[in-house]
Amino acid sequence: MAFEMDGIIQVENDELKKLLKEDPKQTIIVDVRELDEYDESHIPGIPLIPMQTIPKHVEKLDKKKEYVFICRSGARSQNVALYLNQFGFNAKNYANGMLGWDGERLSGLEWVIVDTEELFKEKE
Repeated sequence: MAFEMDGIIQVENDELKKLLKEDPKQTIIVDVRELDEYDESHIPGIPLIPMQTIPKHVEKLDKKKEYVFICRSGARSQNVALYLNQFGFNAKNYANGMLGWDGERLSGLEWVIVDTEELFKEKE
């Protein structure tokens, strides 16, 4: 069950699993950890935009979309959600972070976002 912290909706495991099965055009889920963390283990099909690069992507993100951000423990992704909500985005945080993720994982650099427009293209 989702809850709120500092004005940010906190998504928990069951809700994230449900979102992963739904249409990715409605809710965009993004990993904001570092490249090496994502390479070691990530949720399949989830793109990486490292936290420190988020400001350069703000203008290209679609404010009509809902976003859920993921990091290791939920702290960095909470900060990204707080930051983006200041600009009028509907950003949520995955409260448990990868430490609490009990679903499928992959290793390797599956989908690293360099250009924000890649986020809105259909993944092959």
